Amino acid sequence: MSGPDLNDRLGDVDLEQGLFSHLIELRSRLMKAIGALLVVLVVLVPFANDLYSRLAQPLVARLPQGAHLIATEVASPFTTPLKLAFFVALFIAMPVILYQLWAFVSPGLYKHEKRLARPLLAAALILFYCGAAFAYFAVLPAAFRFLTAVTPQGVEMMTDITHYLDFVMLMFFAFGACFEVPVAVVIVAAMGVVNLQQLRGARRYAVVAAFVISAFITPPDLTSMVMLAVPMCLLYELGLLAVRWLVKPAPADEAAA
Repeated sequence: MSGPDLNDRLGDVDLEQGLFSHLIELRSRLMKAIGALLVVLVVLVPFANDLYSRLAQPLVARLPQGAHLIATEVASPFTTPLKLAFFVALFIAMPVILYQLWAFVSPGLYKHEKRLARPLLAAALILFYCGAAFAYFAVLPAAFRFLTAVTPQGVEMMTDITHYLDFVMLMFFAFGACFEVPVAVVIVAAMGVVNLQQLRGARRYAVVAAFVISAFITPPDLTSMVMLAVPMCLLYELGLLAVRWLVKPAPADEAAA
């Protein structure tokens, strides 16, 4: 066998071994992430009904006298709290899941990429939690107060427990995603799509976009829309500060500045 052919075969073997080792590590990381999720879920299952009672409190506290949540399906009194327990377990286990993802990806990143990715990953997680908490403690009570107030005369408001869970989870996800504005701003700046001066000049468009997005996401009342749009505008400004701290300007940008 000639030298080049042998080198090619050895290179193919090394590539296969490297790919196989990466797949083994990926499997290990996934198993750890799933294991963390299952441990938290097992702990939460006995408290599933209590968790649902807490989740329903913003609506139950504002229902008219005698009104209550209902279950329109036979199995929903069991499956809906269990579904909530899974979401809460995922919420709690997310730091472990993201750490396993980071541990798998980080060896392939450059030093400057790690320096930027670490704070962005931590900020994304914290901001998502803040968005969900803001929706639960501030927006949902205001939205349900409005919805119960505009209920037509003679109509009794009794919401299905599964539909309520789906609505609240959608609100949590939407508000958590909207609170990622600073992370999105830093990412587009780090990719070189825009620079800090362009981001500053786009403030008026960011404000308009915040109110448009809020109008689509929030329940149909002005208070909820403003309660999402204003934080998004403030978070945009926070993103500008983060770009200034974390993203080094290109030489052309420095010369222009």
